[in-house]
Order: sequence, then structure tokens, then C-alpha cells
Amino acid sequence: MATPLPPPFSSAPPAVAGRVTIASYVLMAGALLLVMWQGLLPGLLCVCLGFLLTRWLTPRFAWLQRGADSRLAQTAAATLVVAVPLLLLALALSRSRSYVIEAPQQYRELLDFMARTVLELRQKLPPDMAAQLPEGAAQIQRIIAGYLGTQAGALAHMGRAWLGGLLHAYVGLLIGALAAVRHVGAPPGPLAQALVQRLTTFGDTFRQIVAAQFWIAAFNTLLTAIFLLAVLPLWDLKLPYTPALISLTFLAGLIPIVGNLLCNVVITIVALSVSPMAALACLAFLILIHKAEYVINAKVVGARTHMGVWELLAVMFVAEAVFGPAGLVAAPLFYAYLKKELQAQHLV
Repeated sequence: MATPLPPPFSSAPPAVAGRVTIASYVLMAGALLLVMWQGLLPGLLCVCLGFLLTRWLTPRFAWLQRGADSRLAQTAAATLVVAVPLLLLALALSRSRSYVIEAPQQYRELLDFMARTVLELRQKLPPDMAAQLPEGAAQIQRIIAGYLGTQAGALAHMGRAWLGGLLHAYVGLLIGALAAVRHVGAPPGPLAQALVQRLTTFGDTFRQIVAAQFWIAAFNTLLTAIFLLAVLPLWDLKLPYTPALISLTFLAGLIPIVGNLLCNVVITIVALSVSPMAALACLAFLILIHKAEYVINAKVVGARTHMGVWELLAVMFVAEAVFGPAGLVAAPLFYAYLKKELQAQHLV
């Protein structure tokens, strides 16, 4: 837990203290709205993550300290937090070289597989429905090329959005790590103290949400493992790379809602390489899990942050309608923070 801060501007007149407090709330609310409006949520979450990881790792480097000076331990922790993503990226790029080289062959194999699947469907469907399906790999390739041609602008925009999100996330991680090792100089002014209180409350809320999301990811992973290892084999269906898919389920599940969607897409594509029936079964199961995650998320997060399931579900639905998937991710964190601030003022 964060060290409680002394009451800010305790010596200031009540009228001044009240105006400073209101100004800190307005600035905090404006900053959070700006984050959502400009799509900076990945950066904000990584700022919090970088800060907490650096603070958590610093005691692990206590053997580097010289007396009471902990700057070396803090620097080592911040360096580790900043360097690990770059090392993982370099490793991924080095491992992806073979996939890039083999991409044309894999594309041809995928076309052949889709052609065989469509042929099987044409043989099983009524003639009037079968006539609507492509006749072979050449026609499938023309359909794909036409779709890519019409959606080129949207795909390019999506690619830029993903790259921008990754850049914002890494910059946020860097900012959080640097903030965790900042040197505290002279005592800050009243407004700065009030803003530090707002940020401290927000950081405590983020820590609670992360702990809750860990258990949600573990629960999703358990259900997915049972489905892949026990349920599918009952129908003589077995997916390749099952251990990797289970690991991906846990890692992606640490990202609220969106991570589950990403994992669902990957598992369904892998299942499609086995058979259409396996893909359909996985898709149905994963849709059920995705919808259940709304309730699970609200239940677990609500228990950690002392919120009712109904109120958190309502906030998540409204946030999704206003901000899309980003609203789903931000809703538990922002609402839990709002409720903490209201409870601190004895308003709820």
C-alpha cells in the first residue's frame, strides 16, 4: 500500500483549501476524459503498470544499495522494466523471420484448405445454397483480393492505430518507471499536494483492479484448459499448440475484455485448421465465456473494490456504448476510482 500522505495545505484558509481541492478534482477528471477522447488508455494503464512494477522490483535489488541510498536499486528496477519489452520485441522479430519467409507457402496451403472445405460444404448443402459458394481456390483468391482492395484504407488505419497504441503503451511504461524513481525535492505547493493525493488514490485503485484481473484470467484459463483438454477430445477433436493456447489465454486475459476477444480469435483460427466443426465448437464456447466475463468481471472487481455487481455492469454497458471497447476496459478502473473519492469525502 502507498504511504499515506499528510493532509495537504492544512495551514491554508478553508476557502483556499476548498478551491484547491475542487481544482484538483477538475484537473483529474479532465485528464481522464482527455485520455479516453484521444485514445491514450493503453498509455495510461502502462504508466500505472510501470510505476507499480518499478516500486515492486526496487526492494528486490536492495543488495545494490549503499547505506540508506536506494537510487541504485531504483535505477536497476526502472532499467529492467524499460528494457524487458525491448528484449521481448527483439526476440519476437528474430523468431518471426522464418514465418515471413514461409508466408507465401502458408498462404497457398490456406487457400487449398479453404477450397477443400468449401467443396465439402457444396456437396452437403442444397444446390441453391451451394451455388452461392466459391467454386475453387482461384475464386476464393479473387474474393480475398477484392475485399483487401476495398478495405485497404481501413486496414491501413487499423495498422496505424495498433502501432500507435503500442508506442503509447511503451512511452507510458517509460514515464511510469521514471516517475517511480523521481527525486523528491522541496515540499510541493497546495495544488501539487492535492494532485498527488488524487494520483495516489488512482494508483491504489489500479492495484486492486490488477489483482482482480489476475483471478479473472486464471478462471478463464481454467475453463479454456478444461474445454481444450477434456471436452473437445470427447468428440475426437484435438487442437495443435494446446499448451501455447492455454498460456496465451492467461496472458491475454490480464487485459480486461479485449484480451479475451483477441484470444478467442486466435483459438478459433487454430480450430479452423482442424475442421469447421472444431472451429464452430470453439467459437460457441468462447462467445459464452466472453459474455460470462461481463458478470465475472463485475463480481470479482466489485468484491475487490466494494462495488455492487449491478452498478459495475451498468457502468460497463454505458462506457462501451460511449467509448467502445476502450470504455469496457476503463469502466471498472474509472468507476472504482470515482467511488473511492466519493467515499473519502463521505458522500456515499
